[in-house]
This record gives sequence, structure tokens and C-alpha cells, in this order.
Amino acid sequence: MLNDKKLANGQSAQAKKFLFVSLESLSGDLAWSLVKEGHQVKAYIKAKSDFDVYNGFIEKVESWEAYKDWADVIIFDDVGFGLIAEKLRKQGKLVIGGSLYTDRLEIDREFGQDEMKSHGINILPSWQLNDYEAAIKFIKENPARYVFKPSGNTPSGGKGLLFLGQEDDGKDLLELLEQNKNVWQKKAPLFLLQKYITGVEVAVGAYFNGHDFIYPINVNFEHKRIYPGNIGPFAGEMGTLMYWSSPNNLFRATLEKMLPALKESGYIGYVDINCIVNGRGIYPLEFTTRFGYPTIHIQREGLLTPAGEWLYKMANGEDFELKTKRGFQVGVRILVESYFSKDENSDVVKLYRDLAIAFKNNYNLEGVHIEDIKNDNGVWRVAGVSGCLLVITASGTTVEEARHLVYGRVKNIIIPNMIYRTDIGARWALDSDRLHTWGYLR
Repeated sequence: MLNDKKLANGQSAQAKKFLFVSLESLSGDLAWSLVKEGHQVKAYIKAKSDFDVYNGFIEKVESWEAYKDWADVIIFDDVGFGLIAEKLRKQGKLVIGGSLYTDRLEIDREFGQDEMKSHGINILPSWQLNDYEAAIKFIKENPARYVFKPSGNTPSGGKGLLFLGQEDDGKDLLELLEQNKNVWQKKAPLFLLQKYITGVEVAVGAYFNGHDFIYPINVNFEHKRIYPGNIGPFAGEMGTLMYWSSPNNLFRATLEKMLPALKESGYIGYVDINCIVNGRGIYPLEFTTRFGYPTIHIQREGLLTPAGEWLYKMANGEDFELKTKRGFQVGVRILVESYFSKDENSDVVKLYRDLAIAFKNNYNLEGVHIEDIKNDNGVWRVAGVSGCLLVITASGTTVEEARHLVYGRVKNIIIPNMIYRTDIGARWALDSDRLHTWGYLR
């Protein structure tokens, strides 16, 4: 049985009311951290398949609109809420979340690239298309290595079609397009072809309070494929190595240049730019204009400022600095097989739903962050349909120290057939040498 630690003196005089608004279960761990700090929290999740996610951890409500006047801070945890977030801000509400502009930065890849270029950021050549025959013709006439990226609000699963070409003449991508053009036209009607370059993939991000960045910045290295060695399908993020930093050359060449546009849009929240860098330059790939998942879980491993404090100050437009740990943070995402089948009626989803999550040491849950699970009278169980269960984090003065600690914590978990990567942060020695040699982390 797992006993949640109770606050000794109950709810503090500084306690606030936070309302989370979600399309699907994403930000429950952040919400739970606020509960543990003594704040009042309510959460609305639109997806019916997530009806039991976070039960026993946070209070869920059927309608978020009924509580918008109750809340001190309203948090929209995904893109797509920009219009309503803007309206609420005009009504004087404290809102963390998107704007119409920042929603478009992430959703519309071509627009995001155009905005980077207009603000003096170097970008890779790319072409947004909605015709697969035209794409096939383009590659035949311009043979090269390309990346295929679905764009816009794709139907469910469309984003998972991202493909990194391996052939210098583009023949592997050409073969895929010719064989799948009719199927992909339905799944990803709008897509981007982007020139491929080699280098180190690194993202730089920061929180934004509506008029300025909140320092320090966050430098992170996502591991997006499911299996060790960058094998298998893209999972968004299977784990990340990160650290907090004062502004560096990577930040100055990319995200800092977007400050005027972010300020004009009124955006409040986290924003980062994912890049490929090499000895010739920095090449931004895409925006994230929301909390990242599980980026936010791993960031909290390195944050010393209480979550309620920095969330409220950010929403209120205050200028402040985050207190952070020195060194590095590593996070590892734990999946089960139901990840591969989002259909709530499938046999594999039914097999794992309500499965208990056990720990060899029930009293040592440091670095354990929740995803799609519920608390059943002290027993943690699988909930929802995503198959994403936990994020395990650790900090260290060196990357190897953080890696050793995080994988020791992973070994404390008992889940049948759990899936996770064993190589999060393993490339740091090589990548850091190159990034320092090129001068981007100075």
C-alpha cells in the first residue's frame, strides 16, 4: 500500500486554486504536485477514454467552465486552446496556455518556419504540400535526402508518420510515398518535406510570463524513438537529458529572437525550439508552445521553486528567476504494450487496464511521476488507454551520476512487460564535446 505524504500544517495561507483544462490526460503529475503543496486543484479532461486516469490523485470535474470564476489560475495544457485563452485573459483571468499565434507556430509547421525566418533565425529549406503526387514529382526532380513531417491538425496518429530518409537520392522516401500515397492522404493531408542534415539534435526552451522569458533557460536532449539505439516508431518522447543554464549562444540565435512576437501574442507558458546543430550552423526544426510531456516531469526534478509559486507568478506576469539544481536531470518513460493500441476495446488495452503497479520499496518513491494511472485505495493501477504509466527522474552533478541513479529507481518498479529505454543520456560525452567545440553552449 502506498501512503501519500500529508502536509503537516494543512493548507498554507499562500494556497491558490488551480483549474487544469485538458483534451486528454497530460498534466496530472503537475496537478498532483500542487495538491501535495497544499493548493486546491480541479481538472477537466475531455477524452472519455481517460475517464479513470488520475482518480484518487486529483479532483476531476465534468465541466471546466463552471469553475473558471472559482480558479485563481486556469491552465490549458495543450495547443488548440489559444482563442479561449485569449478571451479569458481579456476578462482579467490569470491563464497559463496558448494564444492563436503560438498555437499556429506549433500546429502549422510552414508558418512556424516562416516566422523563424522573419525574425532572423536561420532555417532549413522546406516545402509544405497537400498533394502526394506533387511530392513524388518534386523528389524525382530534386533527388536528395529529406525528412517527411505531417503538418497541421492531423487526424489521430498522423504525427506518428514522421520519416527520416536514409538515402542521399531520396529513393527510400520516394518508395514510401508511392506505396502509401492514398492511405497517407487521409491520415496526413498536409505535410512538410524538409532537407535533411546531420548533427546533434538539441532543444532550447524557457518559460514566458507574457512579456519576457523567465530564467534560467532549459537545454534538453529528447530521445523520441521507443527502443534503445533509436529503433522503432516515434513516441514523442521516451526520455530526456536536460540541464538549466544561463542564456547561451544557442538560445540567443533562436528562441531569444522570438521575444517580440511572443510578447505581442500575450502568450504565457513554456516554449522551446528543437534544433539540429553542426559545425556549419544552427537549424531550428519546430516549436513546442505548451508544456512538453514528459519534459515537464523531468524539469520538475531540477526545479527547487515550488510549483504553485512559479506557476502563479508566471500567470500573473511577474519577473522572477527559477531556483534550480546544479548539474543534470535524466528522465525515463515507462510504457506497457497497450501503448501500441489506443482502442479502448482492444484486447491488449483490456489486459493492462487496472493492472497493479508494484514497487520493491513502497516507501521510496523519490523521482516517480505519474502518467496514465489511478490510485485505488493506495494501490496504483493502470488507467486510460495510452499505455504511458510513469516517468522516473533523477539528478546528478554529472550525467553518469544521474543515469546511474535514475536506472536504479527504474529497477524498483514491478510491471509485467514494461517498456523503457536504457540509453537516455548515453550520448552526452560525444554530443557535449561537439556542442562545446562549435561554441553553442557558451
